[in-house]
Amino acid sequence: MKSRFQVVVKSMLAASAFALFTGISATNNVHAADNTKNETYNRIMKNDRMNWGVKGDTKLMGLMNIKTGKLEGFDVEMAKEITKRVNPDAKVVYTQITSGTRVPMLINGNIDAIIATMSVTPDRQKVVDFSQPYFNAGQSILVKKSSKYHNVKELNTSKARVLAVQGSTSIDEIKEFSPKAKVVGLQDYATALTALKAGQGDALTTDNGILYGMAAGSKSLEVRGGTFTKEPYGVAMQKQNPKLVKAVDKAVDDIKADGTYEKMAKKWFGNVKGMDWKELAGE
Repeated sequence: MKSRFQVVVKSMLAASAFALFTGISATNNVHAADNTKNETYNRIMKNDRMNWGVKGDTKLMGLMNIKTGKLEGFDVEMAKEITKRVNPDAKVVYTQITSGTRVPMLINGNIDAIIATMSVTPDRQKVVDFSQPYFNAGQSILVKKSSKYHNVKELNTSKARVLAVQGSTSIDEIKEFSPKAKVVGLQDYATALTALKAGQGDALTTDNGILYGMAAGSKSLEVRGGTFTKEPYGVAMQKQNPKLVKAVDKAVDDIKADGTYEKMAKKWFGNVKGMDWKELAGE
């Protein structure tokens, strides 16, 4: 049988070992956190390269021009202008993403930042950090001009079939405002627009900035009913990158202050019928 002294000594040694182990672990965790903090920002500054996640199926905001093979739109130009102000020597790289793939690609480090009609929401802020809003959108509906539906309230019927895109906030919002409607989530905006034109849905819902792009140049489609939500767009970045968030915020301020923002907004939205670009662009 062990003496009481032996038991006490053994307990003290065990406690010391545990304290030493946990102390080392805690120290390692601190060092790990220090190493990952501002990792994206440091990489951009070191490699002179900034990789943006942008959409390729959203006219006016981010669209792949089949003729030129280049991405174009307001978000695409904003990415270029922000990069110039974060690191003047950095090359701008664009990676096409969708509403469903953008956050996973950011978290996995495939891209450095997202600028892709991404609304700032409390749930998303738990996963990523956002810049200040750079575009004030709101959810609306797109329908055929022959449609009997004029606003979101009229869609609140079991007979209505509403199209939306998976990975966006639009699905949850339309279910809240029109709970009786049948909501169909599709892969991307190109697919959703094709489905609407083919009569597979009564309306397509998403942010009005996107819908105006779909309606632009169309003789059969129109945006109706105004907005029923507020969807401020922000640049999304990985957490633990306060220097990058600060730099992007300053870049947005500078872009607005020096007239670049107004020039881009007029270019992409100034001639879009029914669209108040000053209101949407935060002017």
